[in-house]
Amino acid sequence: MAIELTLLSRSYCHLCHDMEVALAPLAEEFAATVTVLDVDADPALEAKYDEWMPVLLHGETELCRYVLDVAKIREYLAGFR
Repeated sequence: MAIELTLLSRSYCHLCHDMEVALAPLAEEFAATVTVLDVDADPALEAKYDEWMPVLLHGETELCRYVLDVAKIREYLAGFR
């Protein structure tokens, strides 16, 4: 089963960049794909998440925001093995 994660981000957000970099090894470990979406390019996402950047989603499930919780995400992804 392919795991598809979505990282809601902003181009000028250093926390967003940090989460993307920190997420890469986990995505590789669990063969997950990560789609990075710029919330400023989507008015609906911008209205919903505004200043909560970054936000990591699996479908509609919010996994974390602001900082990647590596232990939590590893445990969550391990449930798909």
